Amino acid sequence: MPSTARSLRKMATVITNDGLHTGDQFGTRGVIDRLDLCAIAYIVAEDCPAPAEFFTDEGASIALIEASQPAMELIRAISAHLDFSPPHINGTPQYIDHVSNWARTTGIGETEPPTTTDVIGRLLRTADALTDTLARFPHQRAA
Repeated sequence: MPSTARSLRKMATVITNDGLHTGDQFGTRGVIDRLDLCAIAYIVAEDCPAPAEFFTDEGASIALIEASQPAMELIRAISAHLDFSPPHINGTPQYIDHVSNWARTTGIGETEPPTTTDVIGRLLRTADALTDTLARFPHQRAA
């Protein structure tokens, strides 16, 4: 299984090659299907094509992503490196909402949502931070 840092870098490559979906649902069909950031985490973590639900059923998409431990590990890593904490419902952090909404909405004090370049940069900085932590603390679980 690839490391979290390597998977984050692969996510950046997917976005560079295919773009990033920031609209309704977790993806949009086209000549090149575009996926939301959390959907990209899922396909990278599971090493699979995008399930049909990503284009048609938000609830089923969330359930699929939440059921994937490796996808959630990627999403939690991204969430941990954002400038604000995830929302909570009944004390449970909503990591998927946190990451998806960050990538598609204008933040407090901002004038526009993050660009695709901003998203890629955040993924790469997160990967670098995880790699740096592993280098400084090699006894920790691989990043």
